[in-house]
Amino acid sequence: MPNYVVGHKIPDSDSICSAIALSYLKTTLGEETVPARLGELTPETLFILDKFGFEQPELKTSYAGENIYIVDHSERTQGPDDIDEATILGIIDHHKLGDITTSTPLEIWVRPVGCTNTIIKMMYDFHGVEIPKNIAGAMMCAILSDTVIFKSPTCTTADIKCVEALAKIAGIDNPTDVGMEMFKVKSAVDGTPVRDLVLRDFKDFNMNDNLVGIGQLEVIDLAIFDDMKADLEADIAKLKAEGNRHTVMLLLTDIMKEGSELLVISDNENLAEAAFGKATTDGKVWLDGVLSRKKQVVPPLQDVFA
Repeated sequence: MPNYVVGHKIPDSDSICSAIALSYLKTTLGEETVPARLGELTPETLFILDKFGFEQPELKTSYAGENIYIVDHSERTQGPDDIDEATILGIIDHHKLGDITTSTPLEIWVRPVGCTNTIIKMMYDFHGVEIPKNIAGAMMCAILSDTVIFKSPTCTTADIKCVEALAKIAGIDNPTDVGMEMFKVKSAVDGTPVRDLVLRDFKDFNMNDNLVGIGQLEVIDLAIFDDMKADLEADIAKLKAEGNRHTVMLLLTDIMKEGSELLVISDNENLAEAAFGKATTDGKVWLDGVLSRKKQVVPPLQDVFA
């Protein structure tokens, strides 16, 4: 029976590319391991898989009795619903350490870098395993996505060096051009149902027993949301009620202006001001320089809930 590698619910490109890259590494090292996913893929991730010739990982939501590696998260709310019935072999992540616990020893690679694939590149180097050309390309794209083409405050020198090395392996002369291709795919929202947009990159967080959902849409021009912003606001209000959440936030991130408009529906009408020092107007506020949910949004919110 093979081991599985799985990322978080509502998987993004880092989650999926990490599963593919880690499963190849582990299999090469003698552990039969296959990549899996907990949900449907985003247009950006489908673009990456198509560009480098990958099939979608298996859609698998139940892991009772299975051996699994967790990538790109360590939060119980983001993992498989039956994670307590699985044996966790390892966690590879670049976020804060979450609340997943185990009853047996495990392998942990957690680093303060911009992307899980940066850590997996380090694992390949550590084990002396050559990265195949197509996997290198997918890993490179995941890092470019998570670091917002190096604009995010989460980006480190390690991320940049890994992109350079992976691009060389993949035979890509200008990684930035590929990054812009991806963000153009992300920015194509016409005809997409509003709920699909809200959940495109959405994560739930347990903050002192309060469920807080935070979504993010990264585009190259915020104006594309002008005609649908009211619908987005209405849908996050519905999502809050449906999931018994304390708060739902949606970051509309403009990667060219390097900032985000934050839409907020919360039981605490002063939450944005308490966390970010800026009050909302009609449930919205512009946060200049805010590109990272992980580093610039979640930590100050946790401080407020603490």
